[in-house]
Amino acid sequence: MGIEIIEAGSKSQLKQFVKFPYELYKGNKYWVPPLIKEERALLDPGKNPAFEFCDVKTWLARKNNKIAGRIAAIVNNEYIEKTGKKYGRFSRLEFIDDPEVSGALIRTASEWLKSQGMEKIHGPLGFVNLDHQGMLVEGFDWLPSVVSDYHMPYYKEHMEALGYKKQIDWIEFRLTIGQIPEKALKLNELIKKRYKLKVKHLKSTREVRAYSDKVFQLLNESFSELPFMIPYNDKMIRFYTDKFFNVLQPKYLKIITNEDDELMSFIICIPSLSKAMQKAGGKLFPFGFFHVLKALKKNDVADLVLTGVNPRYQKMGLAAILITEQQKTLIENGIKYVETTGMFETNHVAIQHWKNYPHVQHKRKRCYIKDI
Repeated sequence: MGIEIIEAGSKSQLKQFVKFPYELYKGNKYWVPPLIKEERALLDPGKNPAFEFCDVKTWLARKNNKIAGRIAAIVNNEYIEKTGKKYGRFSRLEFIDDPEVSGALIRTASEWLKSQGMEKIHGPLGFVNLDHQGMLVEGFDWLPSVVSDYHMPYYKEHMEALGYKKQIDWIEFRLTIGQIPEKALKLNELIKKRYKLKVKHLKSTREVRAYSDKVFQLLNESFSELPFMIPYNDKMIRFYTDKFFNVLQPKYLKIITNEDDELMSFIICIPSLSKAMQKAGGKLFPFGFFHVLKALKKNDVADLVLTGVNPRYQKMGLAAILITEQQKTLIENGIKYVETTGMFETNHVAIQHWKNYPHVQHKRKRCYIKDI
């Protein structure tokens, strides 16, 4: 029987779209399931403000009367306007180990993007940089963080067989946290005194949310030149603040301001929720929330979620101060290891910071590209 491609336009089809990975990865000890409710919200034009500047299509592949794969295609009009490049995105690609299935899905997305005037297709990329992006090509025997992704090892072979080439890679590190050298502590104090810097130690969720707008504004400025980046508008800031900041523990958000209270840099960590999310199985209730709370209270692994430094102050040593201040809190709370999120392989300055720790560079994700 051949492959049937179905546009996932109805609520029931989108439900199948969201739930397909739960079947595909069933029994896989490395896959970390996202929350079903959040995944559905990301694909809902009434909830995700990215639909205001993105045109989106979703499809399911059916073989032998069973769902065998899925794919989304995105035309991010703000990205196209910013770069002048007519690049369409494929997103959320998942499929069984069958070249007919992967080929049919990719061709469907490619043909639709071409009909929208696109000249190239690249991905996996989400709506924005905080959405799903990159395909795992190395590190299949490591548990990903909740803000990263896991994929089947055979995906890479399928993409290459379909003529897709590497556009750029993200790499991830696992750091071993040890005591802070006295020299580093003294140097940080000198830098803080010289530039009249203040490190904010937040104590409540209200304080954290009060800084959310400033954090995203700094993110817009510090990440503006990164690949695939578009600025977060007010609606997007609200959407991702609600998604991420409610679970953030104040002590793991470190902020540096100057004497005028201008936000200069920030770093965000969170105790690893990967094992908790595996136990939750995509749902917080009735028992998933218990696993999350337990992981937040007692853990020896933390995920580095996000960091940003105002470009105007890049040479002041702010990153070193942030890392040291965060390290103090991690040590106080029994954290032994840190999982970094993906950073572009071309970001040599950031990569060098992590190489100052005992580390292993254990995961690599790839953005593929092809002419349409």
